[in-house]
Amino acid sequence: MIDHVAMLLTAVLVQDAAPDTAPAAGKSLLDYIRAGGFLGWVLIGLSVAAVALVILSFIKQRREAWAPRDVVEALSRYLKDHDVDGARKYCADPSAECFLTRVIGTALARCSRSTFGFLELRSAIEESGQIEADRQYRLNDGLQLIAALGPMLGLLGTVIGLIGAFGSLADFEGAARSKQLAGFMSLALVNTAEGLAVAIPCTAFYFYFKRRVDRLATEVGEIAEVMVLPLEHRSGDKPSPKPATRPPQPSAARAVAPAPPGATAP
Repeated sequence: MIDHVAMLLTAVLVQDAAPDTAPAAGKSLLDYIRAGGFLGWVLIGLSVAAVALVILSFIKQRREAWAPRDVVEALSRYLKDHDVDGARKYCADPSAECFLTRVIGTALARCSRSTFGFLELRSAIEESGQIEADRQYRLNDGLQLIAALGPMLGLLGTVIGLIGAFGSLADFEGAARSKQLAGFMSLALVNTAEGLAVAIPCTAFYFYFKRRVDRLATEVGEIAEVMVLPLEHRSGDKPSPKPATRPPQPSAARAVAPAPPGATAP
C-alpha cells in the first residue's frame, strides 16, 4: 500500500527528463513547493494561518486595545464619584468593551454580591485580571499548535520520501532508478525544510506574544488598582468603635500622707 502511495506521489513530483537536466539553481520557489507534494501544500496553508494569527495578535495585544484612554478617563470619573452602578453599566457597554472594563466590571460585580463589600476589591481585581490574561494566552495557542505540527508533518513527508526512495532502488534500474530516487529524495528534503521553516518563526512569535501579554497585564493591572483607590478609601474610612474608657484605678502602692504631729496611730 505504501509503495502505491509513493508511486502516486512520484507521478506528481518527478518532472520530465528535460527539466531534470537543468541546474538546481534555476528552480523557482514554486518548483520547490511542488516538489513537496501534498504535505508541502498543507504546510504552506499552515504558514498562511500562522501569518494571520501573528497579524491578529499584533492588533489585539496593544496598550490602546487593552485600556483605551477615553475608557480610562470615563471610568475614572465614575469611580472618583463613587458611582458604582454607573461604573458597572459603563463596563457592560459593548462600545467600551476592553481588557480593563472586563476586569473592573467583574470585580465590581463580585464585590457587590460579597458580604465583605469593597474590602476584597483588590483581590477581586487580581483574580479577574488573571482570568482575562488567560483568555489572551489562548489566542497564542494557535501559534503553538502550528509550531508543533510543522516539524511532525515535515517528518512525515521525509519518511514517505525515504520509503519511496528505497522502493525505487528495488523496482527500477538504470536511468529510471536515478530519476525516481531523485524525486523521492527531493520530496523528503523539501518537506523537512518546509516543516522547519513553519515551526521556527511560530515558536519565536509564540514566546514573544506570551511575554507581551505578561507585560500588558501588569501595566493594565496597575492602572486598575489606581482607579479603584477611591472605593477602597471609602470602605476604609468607616470610624472604628472606640474602646470603652475605664475610670483610673487607685494604685496599690500609693504613698500614705504623713500623720500630723501629736496624732495617735489608729
